[in-house]
Parts: sequence; C-alpha cells; structure tokens
Amino acid sequence: MPQYKKGDKKLLQAWASYDWANSVYFLVVISTIFPLYYGYICDGQSHLEVFGMSFKNTALISYVTAMAFVVIALWSPILSGIADYMGNKKRFMQFYCYLGASACVGLYWFDIQNIYWGLLFYFLALVGAWSSLVFYNSYLPDIAYPEQQNRISAKGFALGYVGSVLLLIVNLLMVMQPQWFGISGEGGAASLKAMRYAFITVGLWWFGFSHIAFYHLPRGNKDKVYTKDIFFNGYRELRSVWRSLKNLSFLKRYLGAFFVFSMALQTVMLVAAYFGEQEISWSGEEKTMGLIISILLIQIIAIFGALLSSRLANKWGNIKTLILLNGIWVILCVIAYFIYEPIEFYIVAGFVGLCMGGIQSVARSTYSQLIPETIDTTSYFSFYDVAEKVGIVIGMLMYATIDQITGSMRSAILFFIAFFLIGMLLLIRLQKKNANAI
Repeated sequence: MPQYKKGDKKLLQAWASYDWANSVYFLVVISTIFPLYYGYICDGQSHLEVFGMSFKNTALISYVTAMAFVVIALWSPILSGIADYMGNKKRFMQFYCYLGASACVGLYWFDIQNIYWGLLFYFLALVGAWSSLVFYNSYLPDIAYPEQQNRISAKGFALGYVGSVLLLIVNLLMVMQPQWFGISGEGGAASLKAMRYAFITVGLWWFGFSHIAFYHLPRGNKDKVYTKDIFFNGYRELRSVWRSLKNLSFLKRYLGAFFVFSMALQTVMLVAAYFGEQEISWSGEEKTMGLIISILLIQIIAIFGALLSSRLANKWGNIKTLILLNGIWVILCVIAYFIYEPIEFYIVAGFVGLCMGGIQSVARSTYSQLIPETIDTTSYFSFYDVAEKVGIVIGMLMYATIDQITGSMRSAILFFIAFFLIGMLLLIRLQKKNANAI
C-alpha cells in the first residue's frame, strides 16, 4: 500500500474517486430508477398494506427512509468512536460500502409479493451508503490542507456526477431499448426487468470502483487501542465535541444554520423523483423518458454548479456563497409548488442541478475549515453527520406525514420554503457577527 504525505495530489485524487464509486447509488437508485420501478410495481395502488396498516405508497418509502436515518444517526457515533480508538476508519468505510453495494444487488428481488424483503434491502442500502460517507468525509482534513479543501471537495462531487451520469445513460438505454441488451419480455415487462438489472449494475460499480480509494487512503491516525468501554467512546466523543463548541461559537452557529437548511436540502433530494412521478402531468409513455432526462439534466448541470460554487466560495467567501444558494433554493421551492407541466419541471430541474452540488460541496468544505486542528477528525465529522441525519429524519417524517394526511406531495413543499429561508437568515446573521468569516 503506497504512503502519501498530506496534500499529495494522488492521495486527493484517490479520495475523490470514492464519490465516483458511491454517487451512482444516489443517482441511479434513489433519484431515478427506483422511484420509477416502485411506481410501476405499485401498478396503480396508491396505498399499500404493510404491518397491518395502510400507507400511501410514497409516504411508506419516506417512513422507511426516516427509519434508516434514525439507525444511521444512532449507530454511526458508536462506529466512529471505535474507528478512532482502533485507528482503522478505512475498514469501517469498507464494511458499509460492501453492505450498501450488496443491498443494491438485493433490490433485484424487490416486488409487491416480497415487499418486506424489498423494503429491507432498500433500508440496508441507505444505511450502507450514508454510513460509509461518515468515514469518507472525515478523511478530508486528514489528507488536504485548508486551502485545498474547497477545490477537492468540489472535485469529488463533480466526479460523482460524471460517473453516475455515465452509468445512468447505460441504464437508460437498458430500460428504453432492452432488446439491445438481450433482455426479453412482452410490453413493459422487459423494461421492468431492465430496471432490476440496473440495481445490480449499481452494486457492482460501487463495489468495484471503491477499491481505488481503499487502496490509496491511509488506514487511520492511531494504533490499535482497546478499552473496556470502547463501545460508547463514540458518544463520549460526540459529547466532547458538543462541549468544545462552547469555545467555538462561530462553528456552533454554523452548525445550527447547516442543520436547518440541510434538513430541507436532503429531503428534497430524496423525494424529488417521487414528486415528478406523481405530481407532473406526463402523457402516455412520456413519464419514464421525461423523469430520466430531467434527472440527467440535474446531474450534468450539477457538475458545473459544484465547480462554480467552489470558485465563488474562494472569491466571495463560503458563508456568502451559502447565503446565495439558500436564497435560490427558496425561489425554486416557491416555483415548484405551482408547476404541473413537464417543460416547467425540466426548467426547475436545471436550476436545482446548478444549486444542488454547490451547496453540498461548500457546506462540507466550510465545516472542514472551521473545525479545530486535531487528529480526531472522525468525531467532528461524526457530529456533522449526526446533525445532518437527524435533520433528514425530521424532514422525512414531516414530509411523509403531510403526504399521508393530505394525499398530495405538493403540500409538503411549503415546509421546504420555510427551512431554506430560516437557514439563509441564520447564515446572514452569522456573516454579520463576523464580517471576516470564511
């Protein structure tokens, strides 16, 4: 295994390559193919009977997603604590990568008859994908100097968008022209089978390309140290991070703003395709092609959005850039509430792509630059990730409940507007507190 010094270009490139490996799950499964597949297998059933209760089909997926993030939020501090004490964060990152990739393959067997197994694989894929990112993100201050972090963070997101778009194009061809790939079936059966094969391609892509990062990334910062209470070290470290925030007021205020706008951002990204599938007036066979084109549009534009936001952050400052991006998100959510036609959906999707990668990239690099110098980076990033995951749990539960009660996903957009607006106001206040902020 090669040994690199901090800031080495090869090491940074290897770190960013995990975005290339992992992002296909978020685009192909979460954002595109699975929402389409789920809509088809529901076959007009707006409600499903699960655990003796009737759920609106989109609300059911939202609740399962929220449950997965509850597990992630509770479990990741334990694992990050063990990883820091044993100095092998890479092994934990690998475990969750393999779990998520395997669960993606397992989605091949998802259907209404196997609804419980299908939901379990969906649940495990979410746990694997997001838990691996806890350890992946924590590497950033370990391998990159502050002046490198905006650029390499944006490069990671850009690589992720490029790789995931390439695989999605292949999957699009599989779904639209299944006979080209030797996939047989009458009517829509061949396309449905192609969607199931797409889940397998995601798992194999994620598993295979992740080994570029695993080969080059260092094992960790510490030698193995075992203690009798190692199981709870993660929570102790989170408590330590929380206490340290008393002396890091700017970081504490930033985390408050991040919690609010991330709650809305991550929920939007998780439910956008379901919104497009149910709330837009597609005609005939237009839905499948239309949704995939719109998601491709988002991803392609997001590549440029992430790089543009990195440049803006370097020129204007990170906080000012985040204020601008939150303001744009408020406008987009207001517009989205009133759209019904496919062309309107395409236009909004383009602007979503411009802002989506940028706000994630700048938010991550801002936090990386604000945390104090320490070899215990996993604990600080675990705190960051727990805040993000708790926000997702709240956001998904609110969204699912509004969807379940009102029967319309459109009504749930209103709370996105409120949270992006609050996030923007908190960032403005933060900027005024310290005009020289990053």
